Amino acid sequence: MNHDPQGQDPQQRRLLRVCRIGRAQGLKGEVNVYAYTDEPERRFASGSQLQTNDGQVFTVVSSRRFKQRWIVLFQGVTDRNAAEALNGVELYVQADPAEELAQEDAWYPEDLIGLEVRMAPGNSLGESAGRVVGQVNDVLDGAAQQQLQIRMTTEESDDGVEGLIPFVEALVPQVDIENGYVAIDPPGGLLPGLG
Repeated sequence: MNHDPQGQDPQQRRLLRVCRIGRAQGLKGEVNVYAYTDEPERRFASGSQLQTNDGQVFTVVSSRRFKQRWIVLFQGVTDRNAAEALNGVELYVQADPAEELAQEDAWYPEDLIGLEVRMAPGNSLGESAGRVVGQVNDVLDGAAQQQLQIRMTTEESDDGVEGLIPFVEALVPQVDIENGYVAIDPPGGLLPGLG
């Protein structure tokens, strides 16, 4: 199955967005970063290399977690002015080979778009397991976590109403790319037409 929306050479590996650089932190070149990865300890480890989408490479010298964000020092960024110049830059890593992703039960956000949304077995709303309630319309990046945008197709909301559900294991306990669906267990009132 071809998951190559950009029409790139299949031998060329995809870039995965890791973070967006925010404001400078202090005077010595550190920057605040907003992580889009579930492996920030690995991605921001000393010596890790991240790159812009046009190939400029940034090497991590040091990093530390502070509340909901990370503070990172990159090689060659030695003062506040250099750090401020990076505000808004997004950094990426090359995607792991598909075989590794399959073994890790991982996927790319774009692989989720178009999947059927079904109710999870034993869901807290008492809905029938497997009942189709919508389709994943988009995957949105939030400050703390991703959210699935769902176009609802329940009887109560058949006019294409959309809802958002945080993309966390408690609310989206199953993702089955191969069979084309995600299973959800939302609390009442989170999604239009449910609960």
